[in-house]
Amino acid sequence: MTDWQAFTVHTADHVAQVTLTGPGKGNAMGPDFWRELPQIFGELDADPQVRAIVLTGSGKHFSYGLDLPAMSGTFGPLMADRALAAPRTDFLHEIRRMQDSVTAVADCRKPVIAAVSGWCIGGGLDLIAAVDIRYASQDAKFSLREAKVAIVADIGSLHRLPGIIGEGHLRELAYTGKDIDAGRAEKIGLVNDVFPDQQAALDAAHATAREIAANPPLVVQGVKDVLDHRNAAAVADGLRYVSAWNAAFLPSEDLTEAIQAVFEKRAPEFKGR
Repeated sequence: MTDWQAFTVHTADHVAQVTLTGPGKGNAMGPDFWRELPQIFGELDADPQVRAIVLTGSGKHFSYGLDLPAMSGTFGPLMADRALAAPRTDFLHEIRRMQDSVTAVADCRKPVIAAVSGWCIGGGLDLIAAVDIRYASQDAKFSLREAKVAIVADIGSLHRLPGIIGEGHLRELAYTGKDIDAGRAEKIGLVNDVFPDQQAALDAAHATAREIAANPPLVVQGVKDVLDHRNAAAVADGLRYVSAWNAAFLPSEDLTEAIQAVFEKRAPEFKGR
């Protein structure tokens, strides 16, 4: 098994467990995450011994989302050369590369069950929106946080969540960037069930994965393919649209302010510029 930097992968009895490990605080998503995620799910998709996948986070939290300090180089050239086409084109390609990383999870033919505890923020929510089934521990908290850092969410939440939680709930989360707890997440359909603690949520995910793995694998893959077909074209079109929109829109003074506020550990002051 490959020695991954941002994940561990273990397989037993036709079930693979993929665990986020960082190295950023709270399993934040840095360069290693975006590079390794599609490689891992490509390998699991191709492995005939794997019939279901459990996705979880190490430590107390699922993921704090995008590792802004580690990924600041992605924004740097864009911020320095606002009017130039080349940095915007490079940024467009980077957005689409990151989108493809999460889409690899959605496109995996093997069903994926997420076990979420602690914080699941921004990119973490993008990631679990791409799985098939979501379980949470009672301490789980969710936030579509991008609006608070002057970014339009562009990795998949805005396109996959309507079919999971509905338009109204999605718009509330996306416009406000508010935090919701596990009880609220279950009420709006973001998670299937809530369990007392992290281990109980993980155990439930594995129990469901084993049930799936006991069924004829090609039939399960067929069911997933048919279910995914309903929204695949709309999601793909939406991802291309938002990547082009963000490449044109960014940078902004508000984005600069958001990044500076993160580094300076203060509240941002947005001016709509």
